[in-house]
Amino acid sequence: MFSGQSPDPVKQQAFMTLIAAFVQQGHPPEYAQHMATAAIFQTDLELRNAQLTRLLAWLQQEHAALYPMALALVTATSEEFEQRVQEQF
Repeated sequence: MFSGQSPDPVKQQAFMTLIAAFVQQGHPPEYAQHMATAAIFQTDLELRNAQLTRLLAWLQQEHAALYPMALALVTATSEEFEQRVQEQF
């Protein structure tokens, strides 16, 4: 399914089911696989964004002294990532 990951039977079955659903909608199998991968990737990004947002909100409320440092680290990480992406293109 995704390189570098050990096979998880539940995830593999969900992936195959999603591919089958796209094929049933009339998409060619090779495109259906890419569409399923993109859908799973997008969902994973949304989950991670929600987790990070919730963690930052919790830090702000429960550990106000740490919040500015955590926010600065998140911001710096975003900037470093954007710089790496720009350097690749």
